[in-house]
Amino acid sequence: MNFIDFIFISFTLVILFLAVLINWIEPYLPIFITQTFRYGKHSYKGAPNKIAQLSEIPKSYFKHFYVFALVWSISVMYLVTWTYLGGYPIPAFVINGLDIVCGRSRKVKSTAATTFIAVFLIMLQCIRRFYETHFVQVFSSTSKMNLSHYIVGYFHYFGAFLAVISQAQGFVRGSLSESIKWNDITLLHCVAVGLFLYAWYNQFMSNLILASLRKNHSGEVITQKHLLPTGGYFESVSSPHMYFEVVIYVALYIILYNNSSWLFVMCWVISNQAENAWLTHQWYIETFPDYPKSRKAIFPNIL
Repeated sequence: MNFIDFIFISFTLVILFLAVLINWIEPYLPIFITQTFRYGKHSYKGAPNKIAQLSEIPKSYFKHFYVFALVWSISVMYLVTWTYLGGYPIPAFVINGLDIVCGRSRKVKSTAATTFIAVFLIMLQCIRRFYETHFVQVFSSTSKMNLSHYIVGYFHYFGAFLAVISQAQGFVRGSLSESIKWNDITLLHCVAVGLFLYAWYNQFMSNLILASLRKNHSGEVITQKHLLPTGGYFESVSSPHMYFEVVIYVALYIILYNNSSWLFVMCWVISNQAENAWLTHQWYIETFPDYPKSRKAIFPNIL
């Protein structure tokens, strides 16, 4: 157990605990908990709690941690390229930092090839999400979220990259940098990359559909209301963008299956996306009387 593992395990346990409270006994909960947990279209609509209100920020601030994720992902990609393609040893301060955050007892669990692929794919996700939040999505000017959601976003991307490289060849104290050996890539890795790219593309298309609900054919914003999305995977689930987020992290786990820390990252993403998708699904059902009954919350034909 190290600090990164502890963070993601804690995130998972907290989201599961709060999900049980919100899903089963929400009417009996203090307004502070409900208002802090809910945001966006399924945010708390009653009389606000003044303490919770003080810690609320615009939901559009989601843009900020994708700026951080973009810069951070490029920095980690540079380090990985520096050692695996350039043949240079990782600087001592990086190893020391990883020892502090991820423990000195780290073992090499990922080859140069699998680490390079994983970091590149996560960077690809960060680049697309930066583009979406800054140039595609339309954030409501009145939509709020709790500061805790904002902080968690930074921890997520910071910790996810550290989880990958903390058990990678060359990044573990005592291990030597090595060149990428393409024969380390198996058919399973190729399938996982294909799954990732499929989910990556369809998540983008799902977000385009959501954004189009608030724009006209010229791309001008005409409303900030939450409307009923149709088309694409929205015909199967209420939140396909959340579904494909889960698929993306599962695909990365297939690539990094030996990396114990990534398991905790994946569990956190699944629990968080599933709960948010469930609350969104309930909101759709309550808001639109003719909401298609065939749609599930997040997993087609399952949940």
